[in-house]
Order: sequence, then C-alpha cells, then structure tokens
Amino acid sequence: MTLTELRYVVTLARERHFGRAAERCHVSQPTLSVAVKKLEDELGIPLFERSKSSIRVTETGQRIVEQAQRVLDQVGVIRDMAQDGKSQLSSPLKVGAIYTIGPYLFPHLLPELRRAAPEMPLYIEENYTASLRQKLRQSELDAIIIALPFEEAEVLTLPLYDEPFVVLLPADHPLAKKEQITGKELAHEQLLLLGPGHCFRDQVLESCPPLVDAVTRRADVGSPSLVTEGSSLETIRHMVASGLGITVLPLSAATVMHYHKDVLVTRPFAPPVPFRTVALAWRVTFPRPKAIDILSLAASQCRVIEKAKADTPVAAETD
Repeated sequence: MTLTELRYVVTLARERHFGRAAERCHVSQPTLSVAVKKLEDELGIPLFERSKSSIRVTETGQRIVEQAQRVLDQVGVIRDMAQDGKSQLSSPLKVGAIYTIGPYLFPHLLPELRRAAPEMPLYIEENYTASLRQKLRQSELDAIIIALPFEEAEVLTLPLYDEPFVVLLPADHPLAKKEQITGKELAHEQLLLLGPGHCFRDQVLESCPPLVDAVTRRADVGSPSLVTEGSSLETIRHMVASGLGITVLPLSAATVMHYHKDVLVTRPFAPPVPFRTVALAWRVTFPRPKAIDILSLAASQCRVIEKAKADTPVAAETD
C-alpha cells in the first residue's frame, strides 16, 4: 500500500470515472486502473463496483476511502511542518555558555539576534564546560559557547573571537601606577581566581607561567597559598574592591564596572598579552545550519561592540 495508491482511490471515489480520475492525478487511465486493482488485491476486497456505464464505491470501500483521505490530510500537515522548518529561524534555539562568557555576552547577543532573526527566541543556560558538553551531546542544547580548546566527537567548532585578559586591582594598589603589568609582577601578589571546574582559572595559570611557578614554589615551602578562590567573577570583583588581592579578568567582564574608578581600575598586560579564543560548538547533525550562521554572526558582531567599548574611555558607575 502506497500513498500514491491511496490518492488514486480517493480521486476515483470523488470522480466516479476512471478517465477523469486519471486526468486529475496526471497519469494514464491504465496506470490508475492497475494501481487501484493492485490495492484491492492487497486488501482482499473490492473497493468499487464497476459497470460499463458507472462506478460505485462499495460500503466497505467508502470507509476505506474516508480513512485514506485522513491519511492524505496528515501527510499534508507533515509537509506543511517541513515547509515551516525550512526557514530554520522560526523556532527557539537552545544555547548554553560557560559562566565566564554568558553574563557578559548575552546582554549584547540577544538584541543582535532579535534584529537578525526576530522569530527565533533564545533559550539560555549558563554552566560549566563539562555540563554543557554533555547537554550538547544529548541534544538538550543546540549550541554552546565555550573557550578553546574544545574537542568532542561529532561536534563542530567555530572560533568567534580572541579575548585578551586584563588585570583588575584596587585603585590604590602600587601596580595601578603602571601602564602595563607583567606576569612576573603578578607572581608576587595575592591573586584571586575562580575555583576548580572553571576553565578560565586554568587558562589564566596556563597563560601566565610565572604564576604557576609561584604557586608551586609556595606550596613546596609550606607558605600561604598565592591563590584565593572565588565562586564567580563578580564575587572576585567584590573581594578585589575590599582589598583582599588582585585578579585577572577577560576583557568583556572588565568592561562591566560597578565600582567608581577611585575603588577599582583595570590595567592591560604587557606583551605577550594572554588571551582566550571564544568559540561556538554544535552537533554535526543539527538540522538548522542557518540558525548557527545567524548566531555566530551575531556573536562576532557583539565582539565588535565590546572592542569599541574597551577602546573608548567610559566613566565608571557608582554603587
């Protein structure tokens, strides 16, 4: 039994004439007659009573024709759904981001996406890289925004932008008098970093070898730890404001200042400047490539906005 055979039966029941039914179906009369007879043979019952002058649908045939019409209607619904899906930008997109990217990217990303794809709302989640990886693999998320390196089977990655790191410190700190700060200078300070599980912590230590050496050296001699851990970048920002130490932030987080410039200041690193590469990851099998294109373009555009903010002096807000 095929959809074509069902369509022939429904059309023949409507037209009550093999010639007209064949014409409506854009096939020859013998082709339609053979298909109808084949279906009757498969079902084991006649669907039509035939005579030289007329065709009449049998009682059982009428019920089958009605059911066949319902099947064809549902096929039409499926085709309509598929047609809607071809736009790829008319249904929600589930996007995840790591904690050190999401809060600073999403406020810029959402307006850009709203302009580019107004019918595609975003479901947003912030989490650790490991959790986002699992949810992407299990199709709970459509795409995730993470920092490279990131490798996962059957997952594609697209670098979006490179983001430099900067130093955040109290305004009255001796290093605040310098225009640029080196990793060696940081190695002698009390450094506030995120706790284990945050990839940004590892990136800071990996990009500043003097920090790793200092931490190891202090641990070997039993000295107090160089590193104090915080649960979020915002918590660390508050601890720096209290005078507990200094920290390293991604540039996007550093441009969001909630303290007056007399309390906190940022300073760039001396070359080579440490940085991270922010990237978009999605499953190879994800069926909405246009949505991925729009998302990546919007995120890249946000990077242009963030860079412009960083290059333009902005008065800090007061609490």
